[in-house]
Amino acid sequence: MNENKELSRSELVRLRREKENTQRIQRVVKEATRPMPPVTTRAKPNAAASKRKTPRNTRRRFQIALSKMPRTHIRSISIPRPRFGWRFVSLTLSAIFGLALYFAFNLPQLRVTAAQVVGNQIITPADVNSVLNLSGQSIFTLTPADLETRLRLNFPELVSVRVEISLPNLVTVHVTERNPVVRWEQGGGYTWVAEDGVAFKPRGEKPELIPVVAESAPPAGGSATDPLNPAPFISTDMVLALKGLAGHVPPGMPILYDVRMGFGWNDPRGWRVYFGATSNDVELKMRVYESLVESLTQRGIRPELINVTFPTAPYYRMSQ
Repeated sequence: MNENKELSRSELVRLRREKENTQRIQRVVKEATRPMPPVTTRAKPNAAASKRKTPRNTRRRFQIALSKMPRTHIRSISIPRPRFGWRFVSLTLSAIFGLALYFAFNLPQLRVTAAQVVGNQIITPADVNSVLNLSGQSIFTLTPADLETRLRLNFPELVSVRVEISLPNLVTVHVTERNPVVRWEQGGGYTWVAEDGVAFKPRGEKPELIPVVAESAPPAGGSATDPLNPAPFISTDMVLALKGLAGHVPPGMPILYDVRMGFGWNDPRGWRVYFGATSNDVELKMRVYESLVESLTQRGIRPELINVTFPTAPYYRMSQ
């Protein structure tokens, strides 16, 4: 008996809720379909009093309050979005990088043919390219520092080297060369010597160089502070001495070198003269030498050797 009573009471509650829900929907539909009130405008006093009739095909506008509609009757539209996992992104990036590397190392437009040389006076572009050997290499495999080191180790006549690499396949080598001042002949061969005492391979002939014929090897000119710079062949002081003596050498005579006596030459008057291997007091040595020669000539003495290494104590030697 109590179970039937509770069932009928719950049934009554359900029926009452359905009735209220039906009445709510009818009110919302009634409010939504109610027409808009007509809009009237007042014409100006001086305007024409012509009235335009509303065309029959004019559509009516309705305001619908969706917020009052039951939520159970409104459905949202969802558009599926593609989802890419990290594996797909990683695979795509790997493919892109792989293609980029392939084209970078295989495109002929990115391969170097030859380097351009700027600032050279002695070294030819063919000499530079024979050492660098860049023909056919990809521009991305080249390192300027490595190319600069290679050139400085192979060409002691270079003071500095700067390599520029630019796309698509351009390599430019800027060089600064040493200026030769001495032609040093020794042991049947000869070399060029720059003002800093560094010797390097002669290229052609330069008649303006100071000719030196060495009867013995000179002492070491010192050590290089930069490991890429070659060690000097002779000291800079010896180069200065040669430059000071060059203006006093008899025409057509080379400067002679002896490790004990220094620099000198064969005087056309019949003897050999030495002035040492330092640049100190070159002009004083020349004046002392001419005075000594004048004194010996007046006395009828014809020496075999004159040494003016020390201008305060010159001496001569007769032939035995």
